[in-house]
Amino acid sequence: MKGSAGRDLKVLIIVENLPVPFDRRVWQEAGALRDAGYKVSVICPTGKGYEKRFEIIDDIHIFRHPLPLEANGALGYLLEYAAALLWEFALSWKVLRRRGFDVIHGCNPPDNIFCIALFFKLFGKKFIFDHHDINPELYEAKFGKRDFFYRVMLAWEHWTFKTADVSIATNESYRRIAIERGGMPPERVFVVRSGPKLERLKIMPPNDALKKGRRYLVGYVGVMGKQEGIDYLLRSARYLVRTLGRTDIHFGLIGGGTELEAMRHYAHELGIAEHVTFTGRVPDEEMLEMLNTADICVNPDVANEMNDKSTMNKIMEYMALGKPIVQFDLTEGRFSARESSLYADRNDEKDFAEKIIILLDDPQLRKTMGEYGRRRVMEELSWDYEIPKLMAAYNTLYPETKGELKGSRSL
Repeated sequence: MKGSAGRDLKVLIIVENLPVPFDRRVWQEAGALRDAGYKVSVICPTGKGYEKRFEIIDDIHIFRHPLPLEANGALGYLLEYAAALLWEFALSWKVLRRRGFDVIHGCNPPDNIFCIALFFKLFGKKFIFDHHDINPELYEAKFGKRDFFYRVMLAWEHWTFKTADVSIATNESYRRIAIERGGMPPERVFVVRSGPKLERLKIMPPNDALKKGRRYLVGYVGVMGKQEGIDYLLRSARYLVRTLGRTDIHFGLIGGGTELEAMRHYAHELGIAEHVTFTGRVPDEEMLEMLNTADICVNPDVANEMNDKSTMNKIMEYMALGKPIVQFDLTEGRFSARESSLYADRNDEKDFAEKIIILLDDPQLRKTMGEYGRRRVMEELSWDYEIPKLMAAYNTLYPETKGELKGSRSL
């Protein structure tokens, strides 16, 4: 349905840290908005496998820009963020001329997209902030300090919430931050979890070749960064293989990031390189092959302020595939997984290893936990349950479109 102005509502999604459609949350949101009748454009960086500067996928127009480097260090991130902001501003004008937009849907990190939104609000555009990461805590987790750049993160976050017409939080912890630290009115903060799409996360037969001749495979998927705890996982692997003599275990670690090469070298230093496969970033087919082969999956995210309040996509992806999980005992990780996971003492790599042994040595427990996790996703956490919440956030922007497929806003 079209409104009296005869135009459809148009949305511009801006995301800086991952290319689209590789960023699954953003791609799911874009698809849901398209299905609801919105015309959707996306600005994002290029990346491996996503080098085209412009393409149309499933009627979503994607505008990509290069980044000067893969940042590693505070000054590196500042350079990356500045370059991305310039590209995003320039491409926003291109989208405005070609397709137009009524709403800027900004996805952090970083929290500087408000600069673009603030400018276009002068022309009547709306701003939705999609809160993926709590950046002050993320900075502290990466660099272990609260210095000038930490205060910059706090300032950016403050102005982001002040600029936003509506904020979307990935969980209740983030919602509280938006309300208490960000000063957002509670009725304008909506929890939209990053639920997995079951049609993407297909259960497939295992490929035993990925076990490298060993009995068990422990799977991981995620970013290889400092706060992801890969070093803890590797030390747990050393304890299992070298101390306990569990040479029947192999580890399959999927994902890229600034610490990938360092973690490869670390596995050699620990004497466990032959028990660990690092795939780097791979297509979905290879990721699903590894995770479907895994007997259990792990999330070694370090216990800190950032990770305790954050919902990790990997947890629900493991659950969707029916995999039992081992992770450190974190608030949002426990909320997502509940009985599908065993919880190791915080940052205790030995206890983490022992929880892995408990699961590997008990096939019935693995089966029970895996079935519970998949059922929880199917009945409560899949993306289908989040779409109405996303639409509710947009209905707050334009209450006259509530219940309609399309709105009446013109450029």
